[in-house]
Amino acid sequence: MREHDFDFSMPDSVNFSERRRGKRRFDDDEPRPARRGRLTEEARGLLDQQRTEAEAGDPLPDGADRWSTWGTGDLGPEPRPDWVITDAAAVDHELGPVKTGKEADVHLVRRSLPGSGRATLLAAKRYRSNDHRMFHRDAGYLEGRRMRRSREMRAIETRTTFGRNLIAEQWAVAEFAALCRLWTVGAPVPYPVQRTGTELLLEFLGDPDGAAAPRLAQLRPVGPHLRELWFQLVDALRALASMGLAHGDLSAYNLLVHDGRLMLIDLPQVVDVVANPNGAEFLARDVRNITSWFTSRGLPAELADVEELTADLLAEAGMI
Repeated sequence: MREHDFDFSMPDSVNFSERRRGKRRFDDDEPRPARRGRLTEEARGLLDQQRTEAEAGDPLPDGADRWSTWGTGDLGPEPRPDWVITDAAAVDHELGPVKTGKEADVHLVRRSLPGSGRATLLAAKRYRSNDHRMFHRDAGYLEGRRMRRSREMRAIETRTTFGRNLIAEQWAVAEFAALCRLWTVGAPVPYPVQRTGTELLLEFLGDPDGAAAPRLAQLRPVGPHLRELWFQLVDALRALASMGLAHGDLSAYNLLVHDGRLMLIDLPQVVDVVANPNGAEFLARDVRNITSWFTSRGLPAELADVEELTADLLAEAGMI
């Protein structure tokens, strides 16, 4: 068995230097909850620190909501796209929620460098802990991942407040690490700008005016367009499998279509199909779920053979 892909005692920066792809943007998270959760202790501490620094220092320019958090956590892979603003004097403007989900909310943030004319839109995905929707079924996803402190493992297993906070941060760490790896090899994912605690800042997939790219589930592709999206999806799944990974929760709700390109999003539950005892089952479920969506919309069955695609992906992952 090869080394596990996810070690949650990982260093504070993720720094890759393989090939990059073209500029893309990000968004999205699944259905709306009835209530909000609480911030984790780390996230609350970070906000308190930022508030204190803002009150003690110079006033924020241009009505900004905070100074840029660049450099306070894990950073995205190199070489970075030229639209990423890394200046310490940059500021962030909160532009409102994009999507609200059961384990995280996605907000639109504009990061700019005052006086320079430089600005970019980011998707701020902020995980919550106490009403995390995956708590009742996260054990299967966590198989094959490891933590070094037995106290942390006990807290996670007993679902104490501390343990739930740890789980929320683990999802954020796992998603950021997966996005870094996948973006580096050119997979269709948003560029991961940075991670601080349970907040991920990601490339915004949408229009310059802040309109988010639609989810695949919102579209009604037919004919050649449907086939093109299917072939893009198969290529994306093969890219994951070549790294020994499966999405783990794939559906038409966590695929976006941006500028004609199918984009994978929502990857906190990404599964190492080799290290996880149920990895092959997770991969097969992904294939069944998404194949069903495409065939129900008219994709010919001969193009979407579930068993054949599953076997191809398992072979790509070195499982058969």
